[in-house]
Amino acid sequence: MRGFWAALALLGSLFALAGGTDANAQSYPSRPITLVVPFPPGGSTDAAARIMAERMRASLGQSIVIENVGGSGGSIGVGRVARAAPDGYTFDIGQWDTHVGSIIYKLDYDLEKDFEPIALISNNPQLLVAKNDLPANTLGELVSWMKANPGKINFVNQNAAANVTGVLFENLTKQKVQFIPYRGAGPAMTDLIAGVVDLLVVQGAVALPQIRAGKIKALANLSAARSASMPDIATADETGVPGLYMSGWFGFWAPKGTPKDILAKLNAATVEALADPAIQKRFTELGLDVAPRAQQTPEGLAAFQKTEIEKWWPIIKSAGIGVQAQ
Repeated sequence: MRGFWAALALLGSLFALAGGTDANAQSYPSRPITLVVPFPPGGSTDAAARIMAERMRASLGQSIVIENVGGSGGSIGVGRVARAAPDGYTFDIGQWDTHVGSIIYKLDYDLEKDFEPIALISNNPQLLVAKNDLPANTLGELVSWMKANPGKINFVNQNAAANVTGVLFENLTKQKVQFIPYRGAGPAMTDLIAGVVDLLVVQGAVALPQIRAGKIKALANLSAARSASMPDIATADETGVPGLYMSGWFGFWAPKGTPKDILAKLNAATVEALADPAIQKRFTELGLDVAPRAQQTPEGLAAFQKTEIEKWWPIIKSAGIGVQAQ
């Protein structure tokens, strides 16, 4: 009889444990959530995170606190998320540099195995821009000029995305560029305006004010299609170098092992925010295109990241791009 009651007590404990887990998930979130931005304040990543956090608060019923953790191309901040408790209270806003291109660093986490995708947020058109007195106004004209003037074009290398874009440009055109290292897009843009450097790959949000002011010129949008936020800028396919793509993007990731029902709540809040016309307007002002609805899912982001990795990792590895190139 004593064994019967012991077995019954154990069974009751198991049911209570299971019920407690469900209760935790059902009550989520019960306290503020941390959104890690793996870059310093003030950039487009930080701006997009704050826009989303403000809107998602209404859906989740809890505030989302922005935590800026910069360094090593964003890999330090992403590592903070990889090591966080998988309870839904810490997630990050990532991008090409942090969730694809960061293999140029020695990472203590696995980009493919240590995160749970939540949603793709936006596509962020990257522009190839040039100093005003460069004797070319399209990519086709640039390639022709380079053939006639070999070794005279320099290309700013301020991050992994710029570096691999330059390598891809060389592969597609069979023309060589001289890479000029910079610590960031800000100093590089200053020198581009001054005519010190020739070519720069940068987010549209950074370049558009200078283009509109007539201080630099756009050679191409490096997306596969024209952007809704800058429809007047032609793609590389249209201007002479088919296949020269480098479209940035933002996505949300949580630590591996985060419960699926919690991921579903974060995803639902993300989708609701992206459907808000006010958010869409603010994204357009930043030069960002809201991600297609089919990619605003964990599965959509996972498939998107897989495609990006399969495209870019071989290029990065074959070119020997590493920290020493930064």
